[in-house]
Amino acid sequence: MPQNEIINPVSLLDDKGQPQNFGWSKHDNFSYDSALSGSPRHSMTETDRYIVFSPTHMIVFEISDDGWLGHTSISVISLRDKNRSTQIFKSIAPLGDYEMPSSSEKGSIRWRRKKIHLDFICMEGGARIIKVDVPRFGRHKSLRGALVLNEYEGSQSLVACQPWRNEKSAFRYLRCSPWFIAEGVIQYSSAEIFFSRGNAWGIFDWTRSVRPKADIRYWAAACGMSDSKLISFCVGYSQADSSNGTENGFFIDGKIYKLNQVTFHIPLSNWLSPWRFTSNDNKLEMTFNPHQERIDNQSLLFYNSKRRQVFGIFSGKIQLDDDSIIEFNNLTGFAERCKMRF
Repeated sequence: MPQNEIINPVSLLDDKGQPQNFGWSKHDNFSYDSALSGSPRHSMTETDRYIVFSPTHMIVFEISDDGWLGHTSISVISLRDKNRSTQIFKSIAPLGDYEMPSSSEKGSIRWRRKKIHLDFICMEGGARIIKVDVPRFGRHKSLRGALVLNEYEGSQSLVACQPWRNEKSAFRYLRCSPWFIAEGVIQYSSAEIFFSRGNAWGIFDWTRSVRPKADIRYWAAACGMSDSKLISFCVGYSQADSSNGTENGFFIDGKIYKLNQVTFHIPLSNWLSPWRFTSNDNKLEMTFNPHQERIDNQSLLFYNSKRRQVFGIFSGKIQLDDDSIIEFNNLTGFAERCKMRF
């Protein structure tokens, strides 16, 4: 079945607050307002996540409101000595208090807790600013600094709206932009992590949804230079109905090449062994060599979330629309599985 590309602006919710217009787009053509949803606030999830990396480090910033449980998390992963540190700040029943923007293209988030703050600022023209200040991060270290993420010229995104077959109110509205150019400095304890233009990149992962009762989602993304081209991708699948539009796309110099279904071939006995990724249209063949993993479990009464992340490098080849083949090597990125029950 062909995927449904949304070319013109459409409303994601109908006049009764139910999801509609399922498909995918190269730009955020969906109009959405959580206040108009016919679902209760505690069943909604709103997440903004940035993954930025330099030659030496990857940093993951995330702010998420899951209704009954909210969390703000920061992970610093060393790509050289394979050390990592994570700080998670939880909130009981935020229920919209984070004031997450309803659009992926505008609006800012300013999260505060005593002397700690994390800001995601969206500027005119598409640039993003991340500001962080955590006086005590991990084992009595500190984390503070600012990053500027500029859009790659002429870039496109992967935006999709997906329903669930058996839960008519549930949907996932997502955007992935895996090609931001990162610049700035993060001070981590006594060390400085430098992000310089042409040598550091950022991935924007944005989700607004009404949750099903349970879900298992696989997702992976990476970005980097290969043979003087900026190569990036985002691939994934869940129990949502992706027949109108998958969340799978490959990007070359910011231009998207849409993929159909992608399968993660995970060595279940040892997640740090090499993985394989293939697509049902035979356009993608990729290997993933992990070097470390992180496990995050969160629970509150009937809410339970288990996320397993692995970090490493991707290599492979992609067949473009004109049947030409692009090979790529050693892209920095990560893959994850998240199991949720509500």
